[in-house]
Amino acid sequence: MNKRPGHVLVTTEVGFCSFCGRPRNLRHEAHQLGTLVRTIVTCETCHRTLSSTIGVASAEPAAPEPVAQQAEPTPEVVAKPAKPAKPTTQRKARATAKSAPAAKSTAKKKR
Repeated sequence: MNKRPGHVLVTTEVGFCSFCGRPRNLRHEAHQLGTLVRTIVTCETCHRTLSSTIGVASAEPAAPEPVAQQAEPTPEVVAKPAKPAKPTTQRKARATAKSAPAAKSTAKKKR
């Protein structure tokens, strides 16, 4: 559509009105003023202006561009060199052997 001077583009969306304190329909008006665009956001319920800004008009409307799907890089699995197995059974046997007499000695001290 041609964006001639005086052209108004109106859109509505559901948003939060700070005056009403509730979710309401917010009206966005974009007034084309030569190379400038005045954007006014108003609440359709209480008719108060929530925002009024002026910005530079874009040459063409920002059409949603199709997003190219990028192939996600697969993480490379790096094989780590295998470490020699450590004998854990001896450690456990030593730990239980040491803890058992300690428990008996504390029991003797309590009596």
